[in-house]
Amino acid sequence: MVDSGANTRAAPPPIPTSADHVPETTALHALAAALGVDTHYTDGLGNDVWVSDETLIRVCASLGAPVDRPEAAANALAQMHRGNDDLRLPPVLVAWDGELQLPARALAAGALLRLESGETIELRAGAGHHANVPLGYHTLTVGETGNQVTVIAAPVQAFRRAGVHRCWGISAQLAALRSQRSRAVGDLHDLEILGRWVRNEGGELVTVLPLLPTFNTPPVEPSPYSPVSRLFWSELILDLGPQHVATGPVSSLDVGVAHAEVWAALAGRDCPDALWHEPELVRYAEFRGAQARLGRNWRDWPATARSGVLHEEQVDPAVTRFHLIAQAFARTQLAELGHRFDALSLRLGLDLTVGVHPDGYDAWSRQQLFASGMSVGAPPDPGFPSGQDWGFGPMLPNAARADGHRYFAQSLAHQMSVAGSLRIDHIMSLARLYWIPHGMGLHEGTYVSYPAEEQLAVVTLESYRHQCEVVGENLGTVPDEINHALQRHRIWGMYLAQFQATGTEGATRPGADDVALIGSHDTPTFAGWLRGADIEDRVAHGLLDPAQLSATVEQREQAIVRLAALLDPTSTDASALLHALLRWLGRSQAAAVLPWIEDLWLEVQGVNLPGTPASVRPNWQRPMGRLLEDVMADDEVLACLRTLHEARTGPLQDS
Repeated sequence: MVDSGANTRAAPPPIPTSADHVPETTALHALAAALGVDTHYTDGLGNDVWVSDETLIRVCASLGAPVDRPEAAANALAQMHRGNDDLRLPPVLVAWDGELQLPARALAAGALLRLESGETIELRAGAGHHANVPLGYHTLTVGETGNQVTVIAAPVQAFRRAGVHRCWGISAQLAALRSQRSRAVGDLHDLEILGRWVRNEGGELVTVLPLLPTFNTPPVEPSPYSPVSRLFWSELILDLGPQHVATGPVSSLDVGVAHAEVWAALAGRDCPDALWHEPELVRYAEFRGAQARLGRNWRDWPATARSGVLHEEQVDPAVTRFHLIAQAFARTQLAELGHRFDALSLRLGLDLTVGVHPDGYDAWSRQQLFASGMSVGAPPDPGFPSGQDWGFGPMLPNAARADGHRYFAQSLAHQMSVAGSLRIDHIMSLARLYWIPHGMGLHEGTYVSYPAEEQLAVVTLESYRHQCEVVGENLGTVPDEINHALQRHRIWGMYLAQFQATGTEGATRPGADDVALIGSHDTPTFAGWLRGADIEDRVAHGLLDPAQLSATVEQREQAIVRLAALLDPTSTDASALLHALLRWLGRSQAAAVLPWIEDLWLEVQGVNLPGTPASVRPNWQRPMGRLLEDVMADDEVLACLRTLHEARTGPLQDS
């Protein structure tokens, strides 16, 4: 997800130390600053935005401040000051490379560190302010007050394989893959077919969009970026064996049929007793069973169920059993596929979403972590002049800190346990997110800050533990602190040729810390970009003012001219430009080059048009236009892969 809001912020006013005689606006702005809420920013259109009092009040209230009008801000701020204790440490401390630094006041009060192994270490004054602790999540208790702090002891650098990285691979949406033995959607068997083909042609990596569970019964909501949970797998990925033979491409992915196929295949399977001893898994399965009886929107459930207590009569046992078995099979099949990929020296790349569906399990089971009455999105920018609403609620930064970022760690570990690399969508969310109060315009939100260092420590620790490389999606306007952090922590950044190779200020080439793509699931395909198909779509769906059509078309034509001048192709047709671009990217220092599979045969229609609901455009529901067997035998496709492979294995060309 691309957020083009600029990084400009106004200096906050000084924070008053008393509620007496404080102007209302000054107090509200000071309260916002104390809570990490921006009172001013520059949007993606270059407009200076001074955030309204109404937005500030609603966002501050959502963050826990007792404020419902500007006049209440001074008292709310005073309460925050009264809650501060000179001996009290922040809820999370980071010990980079295991070096824990404590203030003298904490040591003087006495500090006891309980390691995640169960061992305890007593820290006292006179022993110095530093302690070396093993990597992991530990608990520090300070003084007689029992102030408890989560200590995240993490390596400064995320895991990376040794040596120089100049590989290539393919990106795809698993559900859209189709082979001669495919079911209603692509599954892990199709992924293995794709992976073996890529490896046979010299590639080393296959990346897919999120494989997390979605709502697959009517009304279906197939977006992989709006999952029911970030802690479990989609049942649709299961390899059920050859159910039928596909005779050719189909016009739409039938998620409901796919779900029914999985249900039928698992109906007679035994449910291992061991599954009932995994509390989180059972709770997830029972939640899905409760939705079958009480409805999808858990906010409308009876009070006890809404608050997290489910009674037997509220849960459909067949649905619960189905989800238990589906998760068990998904774990087994992913582990087995991982072993086969390891034997081929092939890596699987997975994708972590920014958020979760508001009706989903995570939002229900961890209600204290999510802000109510708010949506995450982006302010207006050239691509989305009205702004964007991504349809899920934001995490509460203070609640996440109080929880020691355990949910975030679990979300990472879930996927890193089977992935060779993990892409973190919209990695800027580790530092800030754009909040939109419900009922207000998309342009009437503001940015809220997050504890980036703490969350980055979770990323590097989980990366190290699972030997999984990390890619941060840092497209659009990115805060400087994030780009610097990616370099410091050895997290790959992303390079999108549609953006960076055609800029008006000159092309930039991907560097050694970049993963390079032509486009992504949020952009048009390469052929669609060349034709301007996305521009027509945006006008048709109200995402672009018709009055801006001619100027936007002219900008695109100029970008294509700049690209052709940069690449010097043998001709200016789409195929020649594609080969030249693959060669140009391949000869760069980029750690990996990952074309979208459909670009290899110049597919025009994109898989997704951000900002359009499924009711008006079938996003995520278009299968590949070709069967995998046909793709793998296509001379033009094979020629593209040879071009890329030769460029990757040949000499660098930096200019």
